[in-house]
This record gives sequence, C-alpha cells and structure tokens, in this order.
Amino acid sequence: MTAVSGKSIVLALDSAGSGCSVVVAAGETVLAAEQCTTAHGQAEKLLLMADAVMRKSGVSTLALDIVGTTIGPGSFTGIRVGLAAMRGIVLATGARSVGVTGFEAVAAGLAARTDEWSTGFLLVALESRREDLYIQLFDYAHRPLGEPMAAMPAALANALPDLIGEAPLLVAGDAAQRAATMLLPRSGTIVVEESGPDAAGVLRAVLQRPCTSESLIKPAPLYLRAPDVTVTTPHQGAGS
Repeated sequence: MTAVSGKSIVLALDSAGSGCSVVVAAGETVLAAEQCTTAHGQAEKLLLMADAVMRKSGVSTLALDIVGTTIGPGSFTGIRVGLAAMRGIVLATGARSVGVTGFEAVAAGLAARTDEWSTGFLLVALESRREDLYIQLFDYAHRPLGEPMAAMPAALANALPDLIGEAPLLVAGDAAQRAATMLLPRSGTIVVEESGPDAAGVLRAVLQRPCTSESLIKPAPLYLRAPDVTVTTPHQGAGS
C-alpha cells in the first residue's frame, strides 16, 4: 500500500494512561481504530487491538513503515506494555520505531482539531494518579518551552504568571480540569475537555517527527517519578 498511496503506513499505540488505543493510518488518513477505557489489562488487550485494526484496515503488517507509541509519563506497566508491543511488531516487520511523550501526543492531537486554539500558550497536564501533576508548557506553535516535570498544583499556580504573564492559556490533557482549577480565577484560560493522550495523537506526533539519526535511537521509557517498588538487595536479611 505504501508504494500505491505514496504515504507512510503507521501503526500508533497508546497504553501509558488510563486506557489503551490503537490506530493504523496511511499518512494522516485513519484506516482503522480501536479504543478501550480500562485502566488495567493493557498487556492482554493491546496486541489483540493491534491485530484487529490491521485486519479491519486490510493492510498487511509487512506494509508497515512506522510503529509509534507513547513512552510516558504514566503507568509503569502501561508504558512497558506499549514499548514491548512496539518492539515486537518492529522486530517482526522491519518497520521503524518512534516513541513520543504523552505531552507530544496531546499537543499534536490538539493542533489537528481546530484553528481556534492556535494562539496563546498550551499547558499539557497529565494524571499521575497522585497529588502532583505531570506537566509541560508549549508556545503558540505547540513547541515545548521546557522539559516535562512532575509538579504540585499549587507550585504550578505560583510559577505560571512568571512564565507567561496574562497571555491566553489553553489547558489540555487528562488532568486539564484539575490543573485549571488551581489557576482560577486567571482570565484567558480555556480548558479542553476529553484531550488526554491517545493513539490518534501519537499518529500525528509521529508524522511530525523528522527522520534523523537521532530519531533512529531505540525509544526508551520516560518516567518523571521513581517507581513505587523497593528492591531488596541480597545482603539484606530479616533483621536489617
């Protein structure tokens, strides 16, 4: 199909957040999609969903040019599931692997939805399932203005005026409402509902990523907090 359409065949995956979704597309034209909202069981569902969209699309897996997935932040298990699925499919098909952050997926998906939000700054806020938020700030062209970070909502409210003043602000992501509540009564703030990361956003972020030597590096997980696991070293005994 690639040779006929002249467009890259992309399989996009997302399982880092509170669900999982899969899209297969020729360029930006979506051929088939699957989505579920469960916060658990991505390991069992993701590959089945990928197989289902490939069958619906009528595209052979050997026609895949790119396989993309979210690399985080998010659920430790969900991130690993997405990366493992991507690597397995790439190994079997020879496609190129591309990893994008959940922030990139939200920003890219938002840019495709409407021109109404093409001015002002963009704050992407993602759920950590704890008191803090995962955040990244973008300019009016959705270019990142800093590195992703984990921040307490109150600290965000204190820091934002120094960064953008009273400029218009768009707040998106699956924690957008929680972030925006801490910024009230700030004027010029718009909250985008239902704007969490998904495979459609991954698709658009992947297509925006230039094919450079840096992009050929194997994608690695992005964690903004240490995992909630304590490893016991061999020399630690019951009385230590």
